[in-house]
Amino acid sequence: MDLLIKQARLNDGEDLQDVAVEKGRITQIAPVIEGDAKEVIEAAGRVLIPGLVESHIHLDKALIADREPNKSGTLKEAIEVTAKLKPTFTEEDVYQRAKQALEMIIRRGATTVRTHSEFDPAQGFTGFNMIMKLKEEYKDRIDMQVVAFPQEGIFKAPGTEKMMYEAMDMGADVVGGIPYNDAPANDHIDLIFEIAKKYDKDIDLHQDFADEADDTSIEYLCKKTIQEGYEGRVSVGHLTALHAMPKERLDRVISQMAKAKINVMPLPATDLHLGARGDECNVRRAVTPIRKLRDAGVNVCLATNNIRNAFTPYGNGDLMQIAMLAIPVGHLGGADDLPTVLPMITENPAKALNLQDYGLAVGKKADMVLLDTKVKANAIIDIPERAYVIKNGRITVKVDTTVTLSQ
Repeated sequence: MDLLIKQARLNDGEDLQDVAVEKGRITQIAPVIEGDAKEVIEAAGRVLIPGLVESHIHLDKALIADREPNKSGTLKEAIEVTAKLKPTFTEEDVYQRAKQALEMIIRRGATTVRTHSEFDPAQGFTGFNMIMKLKEEYKDRIDMQVVAFPQEGIFKAPGTEKMMYEAMDMGADVVGGIPYNDAPANDHIDLIFEIAKKYDKDIDLHQDFADEADDTSIEYLCKKTIQEGYEGRVSVGHLTALHAMPKERLDRVISQMAKAKINVMPLPATDLHLGARGDECNVRRAVTPIRKLRDAGVNVCLATNNIRNAFTPYGNGDLMQIAMLAIPVGHLGGADDLPTVLPMITENPAKALNLQDYGLAVGKKADMVLLDTKVKANAIIDIPERAYVIKNGRITVKVDTTVTLSQ
């Protein structure tokens, strides 16, 4: 064996298990596995989970909050501030910041990441090129899906449509879009599908990021997804406008989303920060209705979005903290709700990203995290240390901590 993890807890109420790894794959799971291994991890009853999946992040514009602050805290100013800064980014600047952010999420247990990388005629492919470079450089430590993302819109930023095709030819994995920041939104969606079908790629949209539900395109997106046979291949981030829909309409929209198998990435750290800035009393949470989506069978995935920029001026890349934040925000702390949260940063995003070899099972890729907690039910609320991170059967992160309380 290349690696043997001894006496790990895979599920509460079950016997501890040994997990054997050879050539990057899980080859055996049993109460006791005999034999020699090149490396042995003594789990001692600690919880073993599959690698965390960061399903929506912007590595190329991380760690710039100190350059031009978003003083109003609004989405409008966040977009304006970032648009002003982007032409000043150099390749080395993007590379160093994105690398730092990437190592932050690896350190905290992410073994797969989907990052939106933007471009436009003003900045060209400066950031996109560096993200593609990092994808190759870090392939042994994290799998990266790169989304071709037109932050400034397509029709409102002439020249971007051509760049979308160029980005796909340069190796982008997913076609991104932002209907709410372009006009008309439905035409934007149509073009995204046209590109995605040409390259046979999945779609990931920044969708209906607004405090109100007056001008949404999610209904059209559902219809288009089914019409094009793209069920299960379309993901949306934010979708905050749903929180403002009256119940009858909301139920109808969520039903359409479930039928179209739309994956939803709530982004609580960003959406709480930017949302409902105009409310003077009874300030709304302005986060998409996580429980209602979950209960309707929609695949819900919690994600980070941004780290320390105009959209989110804080964060350290820890998906566990994002999930912990979502618990009170989404009313997910009940006895029946809490067990559904860990899958929102593991199995659910793995499904959304179409990861075929994911999970703790024989034959799957050995992407795992050993948590410094012995109760799986507490895996989120403990926000435990990631004692070991394992990628393709290789230990990529090891954390030794000793805490002594004085008497």
